[in-house]
Amino acid sequence: MARLHEYQSRELLTRVGIAVPRGEVARTAEEARRIAAELGGPVVVKAQAWVTGRAALGAIRFADGPDEAAAVAAAMLRMEVGGYAVEQVLVVERLSIAREFYAGVIIDDQARAPVMIFSSRGGSGIEEIARAHPETVARHTVDIRLGLRDFEARELARRVGLRGELLVKIGDLLPRLYDAARRFDARAAEINPLALTEEGRLIAADCRFTIDDNAVFRQPELGITFARELDRPPTLLERIAWEVERSDYRGTFFFIQMAQGFGRGEGFVGFHGAGGGGSMMSMDALEAQGLRPANFVDTSGNPPASKVYRAARIILSQPGLDGYFASGSGVASQEQYHSARALVKAFLEAPLTVPAVVRLGGNAEEQAIAILKRAQPYLLAPVEAYGKDDPPAFCAERLRTLIAQTLPPAQRRADYGPRPAAAPYSFRTVTGGTVTLDHARCRDCHSQVCISACAPQILSLQDGVPVLNITREAAERGGCIECLACEIECYFEGNQGGYVHLPIPGLDAAQGGEGEEGPRGDPD
Repeated sequence: MARLHEYQSRELLTRVGIAVPRGEVARTAEEARRIAAELGGPVVVKAQAWVTGRAALGAIRFADGPDEAAAVAAAMLRMEVGGYAVEQVLVVERLSIAREFYAGVIIDDQARAPVMIFSSRGGSGIEEIARAHPETVARHTVDIRLGLRDFEARELARRVGLRGELLVKIGDLLPRLYDAARRFDARAAEINPLALTEEGRLIAADCRFTIDDNAVFRQPELGITFARELDRPPTLLERIAWEVERSDYRGTFFFIQMAQGFGRGEGFVGFHGAGGGGSMMSMDALEAQGLRPANFVDTSGNPPASKVYRAARIILSQPGLDGYFASGSGVASQEQYHSARALVKAFLEAPLTVPAVVRLGGNAEEQAIAILKRAQPYLLAPVEAYGKDDPPAFCAERLRTLIAQTLPPAQRRADYGPRPAAAPYSFRTVTGGTVTLDHARCRDCHSQVCISACAPQILSLQDGVPVLNITREAAERGGCIECLACEIECYFEGNQGGYVHLPIPGLDAAQGGEGEEGPRGDPD
């Protein structure tokens, strides 16, 4: 999920007519001074960080005037809150609060519906309020076809003891909050506290929106650059992985770095799962062998080979790994040779320098295992492949044994990659990749394996060489599913005339532009 800062969340509330304190965000102490002077009275300075309980952390402070606001802002802009470096502060007018409430819309996965929650007590977290004062909390499951209606909102307020004009005001505000949550695809939209001022106004004194990461593409104006909810700032690799996921709707790629700064010999393993339950079981199997996952990855939901390849490349870019462990649910509906080809490409290009155990269970797993075994003579480190009948515990034990038996390779083999093409025939793919077939080599190929292995069957022979039987535009729109067969099968069973360049923005630059043309490695 993608969390918004308070200053961003309050902008969403103003769009639906919910009042917020006057103020602006500041990125320097001088900006804070100017804002406080324009507000013309006591202010509140709030560090913008994705944490709760900011007041207890010293991240919300009061100031009586511009000079004090500038001093407070300067101090906050040098601090870290919950691991987050504070880069901006929100400077708002100080309210005269007579009473505080809580209002929130939460997506309830069990109910499969949004739930509006209202409490006559605010300030604390809603979970704490519900435990200590359950009589002050009311919930209503919203019918998404109808939205939250005024009378339902008034009933929520009535159930916690509100009456009269205040009940009417709450009945008007809660549907607006629901509309904001629905409009901006929020998994959670909370106002805490919702302040009733001494003058009788309802104002969202603090607020927080969390946007559904699957809907981020529908909200470009929110400027979300990382749609994962972490308890710390995202790492470079996590940002790179999110860009892969954001740019490719097919299947799921979830990457979280669990450790950094480790070295060889400390037992950290690159983990590549497929499916939540199977991945958890596989990680437990690693732990039981005294190995530690350096990361968590889930590529599931029938991702294309290109997505699995990019995931593997990102995993292998972590320095200090002792092994690579791929193991998931074992019942995948997609043909597993797609993932096998993806791993072979990643293992050749990275290249793989640590032992790997790969458990690919599901459709065509025997073919997937054969693809990985075929690649072994071309790899620097040992790779063992297994299927769904081989339990994760056994596979993890095999990895531990391989790690103990394997020495780091004495020297790196030449990078795997495309040869300079004498007669290139190229077309673009849906994720910005490029497929290049060297027709000079294709004319001397006797297997023509790229034609039969191409999963979407978009290649045909013309004058003895493979060409698209769809337009280049159709290939780029998704006609080419990036199955990698025209590269991997051509490399092992053909004349090594095909290559699929799949850029990984950020990673390629960090590793010195890998993926440029260069010699391929051959088996010893």
